[in-house]
Amino acid sequence: MINELLHQLGLGEKETAIYMAVLQQGKITPGNLAKITKINRTTVYSVAKELMQKGLITEDLGAATSYLVARPISDLSNLIEKDEKLLRDKRRIVEKASFELAQITKNVKYAVPKITFIAEENIEGYLRKQTPAWDESIAKYDRTWWGFQDKTFVKYYEKWIDWYWETGGRRDSQLQLLSNESAEAVKMKKFVRRRIKFWNKSADFSATTWILGDYLVMIVTNQRPHYLVEIYDATLAHNQREVFKGLWSSLS
Repeated sequence: MINELLHQLGLGEKETAIYMAVLQQGKITPGNLAKITKINRTTVYSVAKELMQKGLITEDLGAATSYLVARPISDLSNLIEKDEKLLRDKRRIVEKASFELAQITKNVKYAVPKITFIAEENIEGYLRKQTPAWDESIAKYDRTWWGFQDKTFVKYYEKWIDWYWETGGRRDSQLQLLSNESAEAVKMKKFVRRRIKFWNKSADFSATTWILGDYLVMIVTNQRPHYLVEIYDATLAHNQREVFKGLWSSLS
């Protein structure tokens, strides 16, 4: 049991054997230590030096004959103190490296996309809460919601649609979406700024997709549970917006 514990503390097999022999003898010459452990004398000297460096044994040079003596058992803590020092040194190096790397990259203009996942029970609340951020973002461009709307979205979130176009959204915003449901034209009659075109090649689309300024929002409502994924990334949103603007202009 103790041998296994010493191995876990980082002592090798020969280190453990020699340390245990010195500990049990209290004071022993390297020659006798070699006989007890059956480890050749050269190796005993070498391993003993390693144990001295680790602070587990010491050498008594007060007599004519050199003896190896075990240090107090409490000195086992020397093993972790060395590791702790190494860890402190490594932490200082990491902090310094982080600072230097930050200086190199501080003028580089790029952003890591921010991704938000919303579960079904929180979707409508998130739609209402996030509306001001989306409106502010589309205002920087053309004040238009671009993308695709799955027909099932209206089935489950018609209340939110009415809320947005009646009271919740910007008065100067408009919507231009493709859809897999031609009956969406009925909604256009109710809200003139909400324009939707039927796209007969959208059979494989499975999620409502909005491009809202620098936001890309996807909402899956044709299966349960519903979920929403929002990606905040100007480059990704720009490219998707150009795709849907092109599709929109190609349809009559």
